[in-house]
Amino acid sequence: MKLKQVAQMRSGQDGAFFGDFMFRFDARGKCTVYDARVLDTADGAIAELPVIARFSMNAGDAVIPHCNAVAFGCEYAAEGDEFPLLYANVYNNCAKEENRREGTCCVYRLQRSGTEFSITLVQIIRVGFVHTPLWKSDGDIQDVRPYGNFVIDREKRLLHAFTMRDAERVTRYFTFLLPRLLEGEVDPETGVRTVVLTEADLLDSFDTEYHRFIQGACCEGGRIYSSEGFNEKVHPSLRVISPAEKKQLLHVDLTTLGEVGEAEWIDFRGGRCYYSDGDGKVFLVDFEM
Repeated sequence: MKLKQVAQMRSGQDGAFFGDFMFRFDARGKCTVYDARVLDTADGAIAELPVIARFSMNAGDAVIPHCNAVAFGCEYAAEGDEFPLLYANVYNNCAKEENRREGTCCVYRLQRSGTEFSITLVQIIRVGFVHTPLWKSDGDIQDVRPYGNFVIDREKRLLHAFTMRDAERVTRYFTFLLPRLLEGEVDPETGVRTVVLTEADLLDSFDTEYHRFIQGACCEGGRIYSSEGFNEKVHPSLRVISPAEKKQLLHVDLTTLGEVGEAEWIDFRGGRCYYSDGDGKVFLVDFEM
């Protein structure tokens, strides 16, 4: 695998491409929108991505996602909407609350008028077995990050969730059908429909090599691309997982390529993979697979 820095943007968590827009969220629900077309015309110099807009999630919502993993789905909230539903995981934003919301993903309707964007929480998806040994390590060893990431296979309308299991030192993947927007019952606390995924909803599950502190992730061509790590002590890395084959296809320690920034953002545009670290460096990723 090769990395080549092609652009620079603000720091943050994960995000996603849609059309000519490049979205990057932070852990407090704020988003910066960039003009992604600059990446298509990069001439070798490191480009400064033009900012189109900034917006924030509703601070009055019952939960604000960490946006550790962000993805667009395939269903639209209303006919004529420009953007499909947007999915962002809560991750550890509620770690100090009584309800830690482990295994929880927020679903949003994103709208635009010119350069003005607005975002509305419309659904919550929750894994209902996060307190069982199917999700969490069993025994005395406590999982350091039992919160889970979510990615979407838009072609197959699948929702993949995965979480670190510290007792066995593996990462466990779960596959579900992607819930429809009108599924679930309205939760009085959040005011939106909540879908609770049970063991009966599982289409598949499998374990892979242990991911050290999962970060941004995406799904492209049926494969999951997962970033992880922080620094020189917990190395930033990229992994490629095949749910169809139930195995890891690739693991690259990014420090071997000279990149030591905290792993964060990853997505595809026009068949090309882009990755960004915690400092906002944007890299074109060349997978030699």
